[in-house]
Amino acid sequence: MSNEDYTAAMAQRTILHLDLDAFFVAVERLDNPALIGKPVIVGGRPEARGVVASASYECRPFGVQSAMPTAVALRLCPQAILVSGHHERYAQLSRAVMAILQPYAPVMEQISIDEAFLDVTGAEALFGAPVRLAHTLQDRIDAELRLSASLGVAGNKLVAKIASDFGKPHGITSVPRGQEAAFLAPLPIRRLWGVGRVTAAELSRLGIVTIGDLAGWPLSELRGRFGSHGEGLWRAAHGLDESPVEAEHERKSISREETFARDIHDVTVLRRELLRLSDDVAESLRRHQVQARTVDIKLRYGDFTTLTRQASLPEPTDTGPAIYAQALALFEAVWDRWRPLRLIGVGTSRLCQPARQLRLFEQEDRRRAQLDEALDRIRARFGDAAIQRASLLEQPEQLWIDRRPPEES
Repeated sequence: MSNEDYTAAMAQRTILHLDLDAFFVAVERLDNPALIGKPVIVGGRPEARGVVASASYECRPFGVQSAMPTAVALRLCPQAILVSGHHERYAQLSRAVMAILQPYAPVMEQISIDEAFLDVTGAEALFGAPVRLAHTLQDRIDAELRLSASLGVAGNKLVAKIASDFGKPHGITSVPRGQEAAFLAPLPIRRLWGVGRVTAAELSRLGIVTIGDLAGWPLSELRGRFGSHGEGLWRAAHGLDESPVEAEHERKSISREETFARDIHDVTVLRRELLRLSDDVAESLRRHQVQARTVDIKLRYGDFTTLTRQASLPEPTDTGPAIYAQALALFEAVWDRWRPLRLIGVGTSRLCQPARQLRLFEQEDRRRAQLDEALDRIRARFGDAAIQRASLLEQPEQLWIDRRPPEES
């Protein structure tokens, strides 16, 4: 698409990006008002390799950031109150926020538990100007859920997302069409999508510190240094983004992994965790109404050496036992029993729509499907811990610290 065609297309689009402010901390404060006004960190225990999931704004001046080790965060801000987190509660309130947003946008794309894009092109006649709509959404979320949100309003997703972060907390930032590059120019280069730590270091060596610095480089030179990624950097620095707001992403994989508090070599414990992970992945497959053709495992040793292996299934599945059988076979084939594991993971890919064809033992298949559906209903109503396999109830001492929700891509 030429710049002229791009400009014409952008003239027809209005995108809102909504980001809940320190969401996990905000939820903890809803349920425990004693935390209001105090420095709060939601994350894993420092003695168990925990990481920061969310930090209150009172912690930010000390340099505390999400994803840093909790031990480091507490050294930077020793007065912070550490909370382990309540993920089912976060999911419940996330669904409530998305339910508020849904009626206001022809297309909405939830990109994480606390973020969403809304394409509100043409919605002015119903809800007023985009900035007015942003205030409406912010006010409703505040009034109905007592949560704070920041919003960005722009002609594309990239600029709208950066704008929502620009006004945090509880801010609304609007970037008029044609002013995208000027808005981005003074911001640090790390604000751009696609610029991680390594790329930022490379750019810094070239004297590129701000987005404006990057925009000033010729496209041909960026292509020469960064290949095809150079063109993406150049377009982003000029505020150009054609990606649409998509109501649904085609999921390519679903996985789950555990990081242990200490390295584990007990095969009984590792098999139990494989079973737990397999059941969790299977539940997520059923929830998303897909089945998997491939199972993979991930093993990370204490020295951070990481192995991944995968194998195809004879037929697509969304059941825990089938996933576990394949994951266990892969595990037994590749694990070096003399080396304890730091992390173990189970994943599925090559997802497809369910097409249950009852085989020779169709009565058993039907029974298993009915049992899975019943278990899913119980867990959806009462939580994941409401019902478990007997083999998972006998827990050794606390062994894991970074129990992540299923990753979906």
